[in-house]
Amino acid sequence: MQSGFDIAIVGGGASGTLAAIQCLRRAASPLRIVLFEPGGRPGRGVAYSTERPEHLLNVPSGRMSAFADRPDDFLDWLAARPGHAGSGREALARGYAPRRDYAAYLADRLEAARAASVATLEVVPQRIATLQRRHDTWRLEWPGGQAEATRVLLAAGNAPRPLPVRGSGSLARPRLVDAWDYAGVATIDAAADVCIVGTGLSMADAVVTLAANGHRGQVHLLSRHGLLPLSHACTHEVHAFEVDALHPLGTRERLRALRRQMRAAAAHGLPWQAVMERVRPHGQALWRSLPAAEQRRFLRHAARHWDIHRHRVAPAVHAVLQDLREAGRLHLHRARLDMALAGERCVQLTARTRNGGLLALDVDHVINATGLEMRVQAMRNPLLDQLLGDGHACAGAHGIGLATDREGRMLDATGDAQDDLRVIGSLRVGEAWESIAIPELRVQAEAIARDWLGDDPAAPPV
Repeated sequence: MQSGFDIAIVGGGASGTLAAIQCLRRAASPLRIVLFEPGGRPGRGVAYSTERPEHLLNVPSGRMSAFADRPDDFLDWLAARPGHAGSGREALARGYAPRRDYAAYLADRLEAARAASVATLEVVPQRIATLQRRHDTWRLEWPGGQAEATRVLLAAGNAPRPLPVRGSGSLARPRLVDAWDYAGVATIDAAADVCIVGTGLSMADAVVTLAANGHRGQVHLLSRHGLLPLSHACTHEVHAFEVDALHPLGTRERLRALRRQMRAAAAHGLPWQAVMERVRPHGQALWRSLPAAEQRRFLRHAARHWDIHRHRVAPAVHAVLQDLREAGRLHLHRARLDMALAGERCVQLTARTRNGGLLALDVDHVINATGLEMRVQAMRNPLLDQLLGDGHACAGAHGIGLATDREGRMLDATGDAQDDLRVIGSLRVGEAWESIAIPELRVQAEAIARDWLGDDPAAPPV
């Protein structure tokens, strides 16, 4: 491989791949771009690495274009795929494609951008261990190699939270399975009793896989809030109201205002989701308009409620959860896991309920679905630890993510923004809050490429 690059992208999941596509599109000269992706397959990452057909997108296919200026691009790609020739375009747009299809789409669009660009792209299957500034360049190192780059984009992606319980160190596969270990979840015996810790989107992935495999054991869901993901509505109508009126309000007042709007929407025959459709594009502005104290209040008291309304699941996924609950095989417990003890036959779990009671469960397997780790110091990422230790980075607001400005420039330990070191995706959560979904990622990718390479795409559309 070459040793010197104009742009290095660290991480080849969805955000890194979107950024690579935009840089290739906007290159007006033979730039050298490198994408470091340990798995060697760009576009997958945690979210899209699943091969399971029951793992669906959480956004309708008609809204999943990789390009803000070409909103139907994914729909066009999907309609041309084998098996969709007889599908109506409107039905495809309203539907929820398997996530593995979206991984294939990103890979296709990356190859098309590479073929059309005057720039070159090299994909290196390595995990960067250190990143050091060397005068006007950055030196990237990994076991057995190193390279230099003029600009670096950090797209490190999502990190799972460890199981937050005493005794978890005694658990190992197959007793303890991570929800993102899609193959591991799929190997759980159909008769096994299972406890899933966490009730977010990764829990839903685990449950639909168990159901697809004919699971007939008992499934216990355990979380502090006891809140399950909510479903998209069958239609995607928008309830019109003035979102800017929310900006002067605090967290409590905003929630009350949103509830009033949901009642107003219902009076006009619209589902509550129509209010969230109106709010969705304004998530970052709403977060940034909160004072720091109100942001902390939101994180303590409202974040989970926001998440289940904002990040909804496909109706088909929601139906699986509801059917299993009605059948008496899916049990929701509002409790905090306290201890896990691995025995010869089962795992014994104890949890504290909200009223101080004790909940005891004996299960065959525990699935860790506690979600994303947002505290950067707890991510156990050697590269991030090195950047923090050397002063090239610092933790973001409230200790979550990395500190950046609105353009994704990394702030160093003195608070200075570094134009040649940018961040995309979930590591910007402290500054932007909404920074993990494709509609936000594609905007970030385009903005960074535009700042670095100019306003107009140089390559023909892909």
